[in-house]
Amino acid sequence: MRLQATPWEVRAAAKRASTLEKIPPEWRLTPAQLAEAANQRDLTGPFIQKFLSAEDVAIVTKDSVEIVKDIKAKKLSALQVTTAFCKTAAVAHQINNCLHEIFFDQALARARELDAYYADKGETMGPLHGLPVSLKDQFHVKGVDTTMGYVGWIGSNLGIKDPSQAHQVESQITTELLSLGAVLFCKTSLPQTLLFGETKNNIIGQTMNPHNQNLSCGGSSGGEGALMALRGSTLGLGTDIGGSVRIPAAFNGIFSLKPTPERLSYRDAANTNPGQNTYRSTVGFLSTSLGGLVLALRSVLSTRPWERDPAVVPIPFRQTTFDEYRARAGSDGKAKPSERPLKLGVFWTDRTVGPHPPILRGLREVVDAVVDWEPPLHATARRIHFAFLMADGADDVQSHLALSGEPLVPEIAGDFQPRAPLPLLEYQKLTLEGLEYEAAYSDYWNSTAADDGQIVDAVIMPVAPHAAVIPGQYHHVHYTEAINLLNYSAAVIPVTKADKSLDAFDSSYQPLNPVDKLNWESYDPELYHGAPVGVQLVARKFEEEKILAIADIVTAALTTYRKK
Repeated sequence: MRLQATPWEVRAAAKRASTLEKIPPEWRLTPAQLAEAANQRDLTGPFIQKFLSAEDVAIVTKDSVEIVKDIKAKKLSALQVTTAFCKTAAVAHQINNCLHEIFFDQALARARELDAYYADKGETMGPLHGLPVSLKDQFHVKGVDTTMGYVGWIGSNLGIKDPSQAHQVESQITTELLSLGAVLFCKTSLPQTLLFGETKNNIIGQTMNPHNQNLSCGGSSGGEGALMALRGSTLGLGTDIGGSVRIPAAFNGIFSLKPTPERLSYRDAANTNPGQNTYRSTVGFLSTSLGGLVLALRSVLSTRPWERDPAVVPIPFRQTTFDEYRARAGSDGKAKPSERPLKLGVFWTDRTVGPHPPILRGLREVVDAVVDWEPPLHATARRIHFAFLMADGADDVQSHLALSGEPLVPEIAGDFQPRAPLPLLEYQKLTLEGLEYEAAYSDYWNSTAADDGQIVDAVIMPVAPHAAVIPGQYHHVHYTEAINLLNYSAAVIPVTKADKSLDAFDSSYQPLNPVDKLNWESYDPELYHGAPVGVQLVARKFEEEKILAIADIVTAALTTYRKK
């Protein structure tokens, strides 16, 4: 593609208008309703439900597993479910600016086909039959743009080599979801470059946090997090190269799974700097429930993605592993006397930037019997990992910007100016440093068996040093980015919300360095009030089933704790 003659501002405005025009007139909000939403701090729950029918609310407040069960039991049709989620997503976008692409007509036609299939065959198409699934705007769907937040790719699909293939390409995992019976209905917002912990680009502007519109929804799968907070989806597809499914999950009070890269297929999906594969981005899931994550992973792996994508490691879903770990506790999350109890580590601080009071309280709520976790410095991992992300000298990002002449959004302009690419010998040196760091971290993990013969099963960590962040104040990404360098498996679970009456500013705190000072001084109990707090649970490479089972136990324990 080459530079288009039409000014980028005009193309972006036209794209925004065309997206809104795809919302049926009966689902469009009035100017008065939009003004009310703009002045509302919390858009979730009762507020968005005002614009929905009782039947819509009854459907969209269910989680993924219950929805597919109800469709299979013929309590609901795929069309009923799809209509309710399309309408909710339409309202969510109007009040929260969280969608890049709307293809409701395509989704409703698909739902009718699924209902006809079920009526004719007497069986569902697959384990996701009739379930609406949202997609981060990296995954190609036939007939739909994939801009990845770049104005220059409006009307096409980012990354395609042959312009005649625009709107004809389909990502492998998109095909897999359709084969399982899913209904694809929208693509969600993300930040320009992908490499940003907030969600802002020159096409749609900024997506804020539905729980507290003073704060960010996170990034880069931020639109997914925001849409789920508003119950416009129960299951979505995202990606993660520095925290991009974990940050939005924690900031929006939902669940997510970051697998080890190559567990799921990235084939024919758009990406940033795709030639950098020393530390690959990974496809992951976000959901309103832990059960949704399990359903998604089990279902997609049942299609044997490694047979079509040679990069995928041939590991089917290991039900035995999931059951083995889940059996260590009862439905209340308490350890069973007959089972070996879980041994969990807790990472209170990375010793570079300390967590805000709501995050520390969230960790304390999760923690029971644990081991303090003091691994090799995450700052080392972040330095190495970030160098690889920038190894091309911002060439990939600049090439996409050049298609339209659009500028970088101000918050990341300093990071993505053209520069000399990383020399080969420096690249190789950093590769060795990364391998040394991985080995040191592994040795530390193994050392936890020294006292009692039992190695730590998983580690509880902050996702960020703050709850959903004040826009422009995301100063420290080490808590998530180190896990990408290690290629570990991680799940995020919601724990609590920031509470100004419980999470007072600690004026006695002594910052460790200038960045820690910036982070600490940005904490305002009043401003953060109501922001979701989540934690990440981290296991080692390719331990997705294990970490999902442990997340299920911890979530059950939290539920029991709250009932006391």
